[in-house]
This record gives sequence, C-alpha cells and structure tokens, in this order.
Amino acid sequence: MADQSGQASVEVVAAIPALLLAALVALQLLAAGYAMTLADGAAEAGALALASGGSATDAARGALPGWADDAVAVSVTGGTVSVRLRPPSPFSVLADRLAVTSSASVRPGR
Repeated sequence: MADQSGQASVEVVAAIPALLLAALVALQLLAAGYAMTLADGAAEAGALALASGGSATDAARGALPGWADDAVAVSVTGGTVSVRLRPPSPFSVLADRLAVTSSASVRPGR
C-alpha cells in the first residue's frame, strides 16, 4: 500500500479554485438580485415624480446609490418610466449580461 499522507492536502489545494469560483458566482447572483430591487424602487420613484409633475429621470437617479451613477439608464415614454441597471461586477461583460430592467407606469390625471 502506497503512502497517502499528503493526498488530503493536494485535494484541498485542488478544490480551492472551484470553491472560489462558486463563491464568485453566488456573490454575482446576489448583486444582480440587489440591482433588481434597486431598479424597482427607482422606477417607482420616477413614476411617482412623473405623476406629480416632477422630473422622472432625476427622481429615478436620486433613488439609487452613488455607485449606480454610471451603471443606470432611465427612459420615460408616455406614463412609463423604465430603469436599466447593471449590477456591480469585477467583469464588465458579465455586468452587461446581468443587467436588469424595471418599469413603473402612471395613468394620466383626469
């Protein structure tokens, strides 16, 4: 029987990259979920501002944290405010693919 005293150490070292990758994927999915929650709130804030006669774009951008300034696109079409937000990510290509969009609408006043 061969000596296997170092086998466990080798297995742990080999498993570290897989564990780090799994952690990165999990954190990225959490960031995408967080971005969706933020986009929902920003779209609603924009729609409320639109209903009261204010600037929907300013209200939507104001409802987001500072890191989102360069990661957000707000559009207003009729009574609908749409917010597209890229989640924070160390990889810009991945952030583009995980971008979320949320919309909120208001009916015109009578």
